[in-house]
Amino acid sequence: MSTATVRPRSAKQKKLVWNILRFLLLLVIVVPMVFPLLWMITSALKSNSSVLAIPPEWIPREFHWENFSVGLSAIDFLPRFFNSLFITVMCIIGQVISCTLVGYGLARIRFPLRKFWFYFFVGGMMLPGMVGLIPVYRVWAGMGALNTYWPLIVPSFLGSPFYTFLIRQFFMGVPRSFDEAAKIDGAGHLRILFQVLVPVIKPAIVTIVIMQFQATWNEYLSPLLYLIDSDKWTLSLAVASYSSLYAVEWNKFMAADLIYMLPSLIIFFVCQKYFMQGLGSLTNTGIK
Repeated sequence: MSTATVRPRSAKQKKLVWNILRFLLLLVIVVPMVFPLLWMITSALKSNSSVLAIPPEWIPREFHWENFSVGLSAIDFLPRFFNSLFITVMCIIGQVISCTLVGYGLARIRFPLRKFWFYFFVGGMMLPGMVGLIPVYRVWAGMGALNTYWPLIVPSFLGSPFYTFLIRQFFMGVPRSFDEAAKIDGAGHLRILFQVLVPVIKPAIVTIVIMQFQATWNEYLSPLLYLIDSDKWTLSLAVASYSSLYAVEWNKFMAADLIYMLPSLIIFFVCQKYFMQGLGSLTNTGIK
């Protein structure tokens, strides 16, 4: 047998071994991450006594589907769901509009101290949110905005340093010939932004939508600080209060929590393609 026929086989074998090792490594990483979700699903279908049974039962002997209806009614699901949905949609709109405008200005408009303002925005990512928690609370309290949705919505219209940086990186990868061609046709900055550049940076915008949806949907501290009346609570507060209002029926708690996290999972899997493209812009700003 010639060496020419041996080398391709050995190369294929090495590739097969490498793929097997990579699959096993990914499996070792994925299993601990998926384990809590599987345990939540099985617990939501068990009786409360079976949840804490030793040894644990992975497959319930009896499926208690009523846990979902009881758990959702206990947290008054529909009103809290629409409260969370309203706040989340408004925050997404605010972040997309504000960060797109600021990112466009930093990337495409020449003005004095442009680099300074860019570094200023990037430096804002280094400040933890807890730093301004008390001063911001006192400002909203002085304005009489407590127990309203304004403190939860208005900050999103002021932009986010990370989202602005993400949008700016995408704009920097778009050739300036797009702008020049639009200016020849008489387009201004707003028309160039929304009609020419926004369709090009769609992956970045979808990334902001996904990340802001998850951040706002899962936000607990801000609603806890500003919302007093229970009829204005978000789902995060309602689910968290379930364990304190009731004698911790873990099966019903897991059922309610599972429904609570479904929207985030659906949004991510539907927009996963654009999400990965958006994150890829942090390391590669070029556009093919």
